[in-house]
Amino acid sequence: MSDSAPPTPPIDDLGLPEGYLFKPEYEITPRETARRLREGGEGGRTFFLLDCRTPEELQTARIEGVTLIPLQELQQRWEEIVDEADADDASEIDLAVICHHGNRSLRASLMLRQMGFENAMSVAGGIEAWSLSVDAAVPRY
Repeated sequence: MSDSAPPTPPIDDLGLPEGYLFKPEYEITPRETARRLREGGEGGRTFFLLDCRTPEELQTARIEGVTLIPLQELQQRWEEIVDEADADDASEIDLAVICHHGNRSLRASLMLRQMGFENAMSVAGGIEAWSLSVDAAVPRY
């Protein structure tokens, strides 16, 4: 990881880097994720933010209230999400998954959907977009 952040790209109306191909059926914007962290899930469901990066990446840049389960451990540890969210099953959870740029979290959210988390979404643009559109105090790397 470099010591300096990359140049700041222009941001569109959704709070994503201009030109980002947002996939609303699979992704949630960082701004909407932040709102749901404050207000909770939809329809009485619990809102849960999962970070699928490595522990080293989490030390570099962290969002308050996130739970870390690295992508490579997800298949073995997914039940921890249900337990930590204090839910009876995966369908009671609105799950947002974040990584650095959104690629790993998209894979993770699709895996989680197959495991019963029907409301799993990837945070579009990852923690990079979060830093640009929600909280500039979160370091970019």
